[in-house]
Amino acid sequence: MSRFVILLCLLMAPSSSAGAQQINIDEGSVVEAVLKLKPGEFVWIPEIAPAGPMLLLVNVRTQRAVLYRNGVPIGATTVSTGKEGHETPTGVFTVLQKQIEHYSSKYDNAPMPYMQRLTWGGVALHAGSLPGRPASHGCIRLPRQFARLLYGVTTLGMTVVIADQPGAPRIGATPFGSQALQEAPNSEVDWHPEKSPTGPVSVIVSAADHRAVVLRNGIAIGSAPVTIDGPVTGTWAYALRSIDLTGQHWLRLQLSGGQSGQPVPKEEWKRFRAPESFKHEVAGIVGPGTTIVVTADSLRMGATGTAVTVIEDAPQKQ
Repeated sequence: MSRFVILLCLLMAPSSSAGAQQINIDEGSVVEAVLKLKPGEFVWIPEIAPAGPMLLLVNVRTQRAVLYRNGVPIGATTVSTGKEGHETPTGVFTVLQKQIEHYSSKYDNAPMPYMQRLTWGGVALHAGSLPGRPASHGCIRLPRQFARLLYGVTTLGMTVVIADQPGAPRIGATPFGSQALQEAPNSEVDWHPEKSPTGPVSVIVSAADHRAVVLRNGIAIGSAPVTIDGPVTGTWAYALRSIDLTGQHWLRLQLSGGQSGQPVPKEEWKRFRAPESFKHEVAGIVGPGTTIVVTADSLRMGATGTAVTVIEDAPQKQ
């Protein structure tokens, strides 16, 4: 992008009305603009990628988030995550529930407008005040107008990656990962697409477990042994931009801001080794917007020796 105009919506408190002003960014992008935003500000330009699956990347270190559609950043915002003692867990999550008007039964009936639940234990995306620092009880607060716009374009099962960059973000062990690892021996391919026939596809690759788990609409439909040549540290993500006669075209997504959306050379995929039958099955269900998240962490609950995020099987009050 050489020059374009973006609509910058400002919201200083959840009860205030959103103002708007247009700004020009020369030789810039949504991801590059994110670190320039002040508390309560956000960027929203969905026309850059009008269709495709969504992926939200949240960085608790920078208190920023970037929204991708079809592998292209279409929005960026400031956030407020969990304060000391109530830190927002890092990891890979999916949107479990959505509710426009929601009140917390856990914290004095506090309003949580445009709530999108990430765990049944009390972590969600929602509109709230943004003081420029972590201030929540674990949720991810968003500017009210951004929360409303985000709510309007997301679906249940959308992938949300919460990272703490710089540094290696942890992948929270969850039933979709842990169960898939337990059901199939490490040497075998497990493939049950009928468990979730439709929906956005994400692939989580764990270097620690030497295994990949395929999620469709947030449900594990398969797994297989995978090895990765060379060292693996931290967490990163890829998004499938398009498919044509020349093959698949992937972009590498930046979790911490800065340059992003760089084409992935074919040589990079040579690092990943998986059974041919598994690669064939996955190739049959991926499409523009499919995401691959690669992590050094284990998906087995408790395997990292650190506190892990567990998405409970049954809802609990929040």
